[in-house]
Amino acid sequence: MVAPAGPEQVPKIAATDVTVTFGHQTVLRHVTVAAAPGETLAVIGESGCGKTVLLKTLIRLVNPTDGVVTFEGEPIAKLGERKITHLRRRLGFVFQNAALFDSMSIADNVAFPLRDQHRMDREEAYELVAERLAEVGLPASVMLKKPAELSGGMRKRVGLARALANSPEVLLYDEPTTGLDPIMSDVINELILRTKHRRHVTSIVVTHDMHSARKVADRIVMLYPVARLEDDEPQILFDGTPDEIMECQDKRVAQFVRGEAGERLEEMQRN
Repeated sequence: MVAPAGPEQVPKIAATDVTVTFGHQTVLRHVTVAAAPGETLAVIGESGCGKTVLLKTLIRLVNPTDGVVTFEGEPIAKLGERKITHLRRRLGFVFQNAALFDSMSIADNVAFPLRDQHRMDREEAYELVAERLAEVGLPASVMLKKPAELSGGMRKRVGLARALANSPEVLLYDEPTTGLDPIMSDVINELILRTKHRRHVTSIVVTHDMHSARKVADRIVMLYPVARLEDDEPQILFDGTPDEIMECQDKRVAQFVRGEAGERLEEMQRN
């Protein structure tokens, strides 16, 4: 277990009092989260609560309307294009749908950041690709295949291999087990854990899967949709350990943890 970042420890990556508004719709409202070096933070919540927007805000794919995002204590909004490009090389992003290039081989997909950002020659890049694929349990024989030739679970692992290509310090996972059967979901969870312990990375895992969150996380944060909050209510309903969330008395948190509809069906029918 990694202790959350405290006053004596600068968080590896953090969002402080962040608000994100698109037009008239506020998706994140005064959200503060921080991941300590080596910590795995799971961000949970129902669809539409802003989990993926938070992830994209942390790497400046989305600019906050208000608030500050920092990497090792430095506000990333102040970084020029060159520095933000360098920063992104220190981050690995695992997309929900793997986001592989259909027309490219698996080898070229995984090698893409190496050749694009480091101008690495093909032979050197392919050696590293084979290593990264082995790290996620895939044989070198998949290198010449196209994404369409692989199963959903294999494509997810290729996505992780590509995220690992640059040996990142921080890994961000967007719904890594979505669309997978229970066994393959657990394979992905195990890879998240092994990657953390092998590489000592800081990880932020966005998920709606409570089993995954409890298995991989040192700490869990739960967001709630802004549209269903009172004006003075915080958007973060819970911030604590996997054991603590099972004892949380907030009705909305307990309902999510148990996977119960509660009054949501009636609310949806009214709207």
